[in-house]
Amino acid sequence: MNKQELSATANAMVADNKGLLAADESTGTMGKRLDSIGVENVEEKRRDFREMMFRSAGIGDYISGVILYDETLRQNAADGTPLSKILQDAGVIPGIKVDMGAKELPGRPAEKITEGLDGLPGRVEEYYNLGARFAKWRAVIDIADGIPSRYAIHTNAHALARYAKICQEGGLCPIVEPEVLMDGDHDINRCQEVTEEVLDVVYNELYLQEVYLEGSILKPNMVIAGKKCATQASGEEIAAKTVETLKRCVPSAVPGIMFLSGGQSEEEATVHLDLMNAMGDLPWGLSFSYGRALQQSALQAWKGDNANTAAAQAAFLERAKANSQACAGTYSKAA
Repeated sequence: MNKQELSATANAMVADNKGLLAADESTGTMGKRLDSIGVENVEEKRRDFREMMFRSAGIGDYISGVILYDETLRQNAADGTPLSKILQDAGVIPGIKVDMGAKELPGRPAEKITEGLDGLPGRVEEYYNLGARFAKWRAVIDIADGIPSRYAIHTNAHALARYAKICQEGGLCPIVEPEVLMDGDHDINRCQEVTEEVLDVVYNELYLQEVYLEGSILKPNMVIAGKKCATQASGEEIAAKTVETLKRCVPSAVPGIMFLSGGQSEEEATVHLDLMNAMGDLPWGLSFSYGRALQQSALQAWKGDNANTAAAQAAFLERAKANSQACAGTYSKAA
């Protein structure tokens, strides 16, 4: 394990008020994105959309890294340039999603376990040779009547730690992503309770499996009420409870915490991040690792037509700049 390289990558990911573009949607999920603008889900169109974002002039001013899907890491742009090289030339670190998705947890059909550990060392070696320097693995924890179970939390935490250790041994800085979903009708207090339990178990597993925390990144949900909850908390309460939870559960050795947007709108995800950073006095960098919350406006501007590239890139950069400002706690919608 090259601890110096891992630490350097983790710190670079959260340096200079930059964050990550999560462009690691599976082929099926990208199909839903493209379907929303009436575009056929074919490899060329998936590539064209991602290439458009990667070639945005000045992307490296706001984006430190991009999480790629297996297909994308191997793809070449329309002119034959590897997409990973386009990112590297812009000063952006290529990363890779290495999990194989959430499947039904044996004996608990309402809960999920993320698969992908089989053969992972070999895939990590291949991805490193293809230019990736960090990886991502997403665990999914749902909140509903009777769940999450301790079984679901512990099995997912164990898998996250095994993944993280394998990645570090192979040179990839692991993003540890335990996502507590916001799909239910639970209130913000229930989300905080579950998020704290999940993070406590995850960091205990990381400790037991001797994961090098200084060479890792956490990608958690924000503490937020479920979308079906009748009472939605204010942005200030979301920020306060999220920071409170992180201070209770995340060791200061971790260089950065890069939030997922988790179904929030573009503006909500930016405002909540800004409110947290405006609080100051935090032991880790607080940044973003957004997918939909960075891409939605660009997707709508692009419409599947490369003639709209300039407008789509402008929309993408606007959101990237806004989130960079949020990392500094200086974002305002009017800016």
